[in-house]
Amino acid sequence: MNRAADVAVAGFGLLVAAPILGIAAAGVKLADGGPVLYRQQRVGKDGVEFELLKLRTMVVGAETKGAGAAVDEGDSRITGPGTLLRRLSIDELPQLWNVIRGDMSVIGPRPTLRYQVEKYDERQLHRLDVKPGLTGWAQIHGRAQLPWADRIELDLWYVEHRSPAIDLKILLRTPLALFGGTYKGETGGWKPSG
Repeated sequence: MNRAADVAVAGFGLLVAAPILGIAAAGVKLADGGPVLYRQQRVGKDGVEFELLKLRTMVVGAETKGAGAAVDEGDSRITGPGTLLRRLSIDELPQLWNVIRGDMSVIGPRPTLRYQVEKYDERQLHRLDVKPGLTGWAQIHGRAQLPWADRIELDLWYVEHRSPAIDLKILLRTPLALFGGTYKGETGGWKPSG
């Protein structure tokens, strides 16, 4: 999507989602008194890092406990409200602000962590040729239920074939994909090497 379309879609999305975000934020705050937003450095277009925003769904400091960055279903670090927010992908709604800021696009490969990017081969680095997205080709084809290598291949296919028609197809299929799996398992989406 072009920048004007991104801003229009994200702005409209924030307007529509404002009541849901308000209720969700109150639930997060009331659960344990911690911060409402979770901020994490992710890798965007051309390898430039940016601060990704999410509603916090885990206990404060979760990334230093248990499985670290990996999250699986039933993870004890997930808060009560966090379970519902993750199931419905409401925790991702603050990323509409990332789109408005220009860090992300509505459609593109999901933004990843630096340690994941460091494992890309030369071809896989082309995943960073476009802005990361709220939703994308890999999201409508299985999300985190797919092995990491398969997701990268789907993202690379999108980078090479993106068009307004494909973007529209992704937008139309995203609501159904939202209720698929969101958990990555103990390897955080990476297949162990060897």
